[in-house]
Amino acid sequence: MSLDWIYYAISWILLVWHRAWDAIGVPDTAVLGTNWAWILAIIFLVVTVRVILFPVFVKQIKSQRAMQALQPQVKALQEKHKGDRETLQKEMMELYRKEKANPLMGCLPMFLQIPVFLGLFHVLRRLDPGKSEAGKTLYGWTIGQFESASAAKLFTAPIAGKFGSTAEELAALQANGTTVKIMAGILVLVMMGTTYLTSKQMILKTGWAEDPQQRMIQKLMLYGIPLSLLVSGAIFPIGVIIYWVTNNLFTLAQQQWVLRKFPPPPSVTAAKTGTSGARNPVQPAKTGGLFGRKAAPPAPTKPAAPKVAGPKPGAKPVNPKKGRPAKRQG
Repeated sequence: MSLDWIYYAISWILLVWHRAWDAIGVPDTAVLGTNWAWILAIIFLVVTVRVILFPVFVKQIKSQRAMQALQPQVKALQEKHKGDRETLQKEMMELYRKEKANPLMGCLPMFLQIPVFLGLFHVLRRLDPGKSEAGKTLYGWTIGQFESASAAKLFTAPIAGKFGSTAEELAALQANGTTVKIMAGILVLVMMGTTYLTSKQMILKTGWAEDPQQRMIQKLMLYGIPLSLLVSGAIFPIGVIIYWVTNNLFTLAQQQWVLRKFPPPPSVTAAKTGTSGARNPVQPAKTGGLFGRKAAPPAPTKPAAPKVAGPKPGAKPVNPKKGRPAKRQG
């Protein structure tokens, strides 16, 4: 299956935003070693894609809420079919079908962004000034646009360069190998960190899932993907890493807004705060905020003064007024 339609679509969005920033007055020449018109074009490619996918993201959150609401029933099925994995899976699939909950919906936005990522990867990898005119005008580019993008840099590191660029590739881009490695290495670390934070943010709000499949997906998203980027990041062009980091920052902001608008169901909130009486509730993530900061201890409260019972009717006062002698009996 040809992916040319993706390459045309990505190229069109990039070129539209580049022309827009050029029309606004953002210089196409390097300022502080950076061609900001092309950097902003990549950043707003992210904005364009995320706006298009926003309805899918909301469906993802709703599906996750539905899965969390089913946790008590999932727990009951696990107890009922303990040791019979085949029957358990069949019963759980029937439960999801009946309640219209999709356990794979949580990964859908990420899967839909994969073609965009691959398209940008392919387009930026082609930015070689030594290409023929036919190669430069592929996917709707003009020769001038292609040469401008080929020379575009982020703090003197070309956006088409990567940590693993060969000497021949660096020579074609007229780039310094040390500068490219430093810039690409910093961006890869930022990419790993922001990828981890996007997953941690969601788990902090929703807690760990009881369903083994969902829990495995959560662990993969939290630890597996960031670690894999340490290796795969070496083959990503700098422009692609800029896209990924921007996408992660957009996700952090979007998730914060959506999680406020669509909070976890009461059963999950009760389990996280420990108010639920159910055995083995949904395991909450560590509290203390996105970066693991400890919450401030509650302010100490003064003990209430002991209540003193009032005198019985007709009884003599226990504590007479100071300085006044008690009345003598007689």
